[in-house]
Amino acid sequence: MSEPTQNPQRLRVIVADDQAAVREPLAAVLGLAEDIDVVASAADGTEVLAAVAAGPVDVVLMDLRMPVMDGTEATRRLTEEHPGVAVVILTTFADDDSILAALSAGAIGYLTKNAGRQDITRAIRAAAAGQSVLDREVQNRLLATARTRPPASGSAGQPLPGDITPREREVLALIGQGLPNRAIAEKLFISEATVKTHINNLFAKADIKDRADAVRRALGAGLA
Repeated sequence: MSEPTQNPQRLRVIVADDQAAVREPLAAVLGLAEDIDVVASAADGTEVLAAVAAGPVDVVLMDLRMPVMDGTEATRRLTEEHPGVAVVILTTFADDDSILAALSAGAIGYLTKNAGRQDITRAIRAAAAGQSVLDREVQNRLLATARTRPPASGSAGQPLPGDITPREREVLALIGQGLPNRAIAEKLFISEATVKTHINNLFAKADIKDRADAVRRALGAGLA
């Protein structure tokens, strides 16, 4: 006996992948879920942006390597122009640079194409609720990268400046856990714009170069 659907509103999803042989079967399978409507499919980032503009859309399931505009740039544009749309990356690439670039661009979830249908639908539902879902391999690589990459200009070994506010420390701790801006906003009950302001102030005060450097600083400070 199936569990009752708690939220009767169906999630509106876009599937983006440059390979029709991947995109079309994936859209068909997701469309079988009782709470998901695949409202559009896209072969590149420009098609994603056009489909979202035509909206409404809740979640984009995004490939990374696409022509014209890749998934990372499309994610960045969506984060800036349509912050209410969640992005879940679904890709064959799980290297450090791809993961960090996608999360820094605003993706709330990151799965590899080894993920099963249940994993993907679970990630879509979580993303729509503002929750971050990372493939276990991705999460392990993210933390390993933060621990092993050489510090940027020695910053990871420096104590945090005394003028960092309690809220900025909270934000740094959540970055250290691998959470994207949207999930941080949800956890702290603030807007994504406010999260970005805290991050900008934090990076400037602590001389943090990028998100990977922030994860290292959080680990070094015992915040993650």
